[in-house]
Amino acid sequence: MAKLLALGLGNELLADDGAGIAAARMLKPRLNGCADVIESSAAGLALMDLFIGYDRVAIMDAVQTGRRPPGTLYRWSLNDLGRVAAPSPHYAGLPEIVALAGALELEFPVEIAVFAIEVKDTVTMGARLSKEVSHALPTLVDQVADLLKSWRSEEKPLVEMNK
Repeated sequence: MAKLLALGLGNELLADDGAGIAAARMLKPRLNGCADVIESSAAGLALMDLFIGYDRVAIMDAVQTGRRPPGTLYRWSLNDLGRVAAPSPHYAGLPEIVALAGALELEFPVEIAVFAIEVKDTVTMGARLSKEVSHALPTLVDQVADLLKSWRSEEKPLVEMNK
């Protein structure tokens, strides 16, 4: 049976930056154990350890592009993400992490889906999620739950062969 992970990322002390953590908390009781759910404030290469041993991962996170209204939902695959030109490994993006895992021959997911929510405020210490983000979270959680359940249903039961 494939090992599935739902990973909620963010910092719940910084207003909307906690959206991924909030999503993970909403998602966990809905999954009935069909996937592990982890909350993390890690970033960059520190995320690598969380992925090891999983076949597929759904990431939930906040994003602030300023191009869409807060509460807008996005879904990306690894192919949609560009490389990160960062001055430090702490800022390595998913493509770099996947490439490094491959070079190190680590047991790494074959599929990673990123679900992000456009946020309004990622800097106000101690603030709650904005109303736009709070209203969009249930839809984000529905989308992640649907993906995880579809991944689980794709698995074919093992059939014993007659000799």
